[in-house]
Amino acid sequence: MSRQRRRRIAENYLVIWVDENIDMANEDCQNTLAQLRGVVNQVNSCTTVEECVQQLNENSQEISFVISSGALAQRLVPNIHNVPKLDAIYIYCDKRQQHEAWTTNSTKIKGVYTSIKSICEALQLIVKRCNQDNMSLSIIDVHDGDSTETFNQLEPSFMYTQILKEILLDMEYGQEAMKTMITFWQQEYQGNAQATKIIDEFQRTYHPSKAIW
Repeated sequence: MSRQRRRRIAENYLVIWVDENIDMANEDCQNTLAQLRGVVNQVNSCTTVEECVQQLNENSQEISFVISSGALAQRLVPNIHNVPKLDAIYIYCDKRQQHEAWTTNSTKIKGVYTSIKSICEALQLIVKRCNQDNMSLSIIDVHDGDSTETFNQLEPSFMYTQILKEILLDMEYGQEAMKTMITFWQQEYQGNAQATKIIDEFQRTYHPSKAIW
């Protein structure tokens, strides 16, 4: 595996890019990786079917997307199609017609793409859809004594939303907290030029009065 997984993943998504010709010393591969990380920060690359299968089986938390070369796809797809956390497969190959017929047999294959730009655009849409699917909006008065039973029956996703609300609205933060947060994101997105630009802009321009409530 040419790029080791990080100890933790700040996002809920993982892209696995599998192609036997991946060489991170090659500028084209570096550019491809940079474009993918502009959509999903955590991108793992591998050069064999076995490596890809292993990475997917080891992942029990993040929603995964696989980008496979045409050369490996027909052997790879049957081995990963039923992986629970795998949401979508994208075939990256300039011989579209050669693969379009058999790819219709898998519901997780989202298409055959001839450019990394088109894959990134498709990824953006599916990540947006996943975000919307995972979003939970509920209103409850946590100070209402009669709500205890209802509160205990709520889905974990709501509980996390309530905790997040408490963190965002009820806790007080100073400059040190902001510095800690910026340091965390700088470490998490190290090497991601697009994300680093956003973090730097936030560091330069943020003021509490500009926060969104």
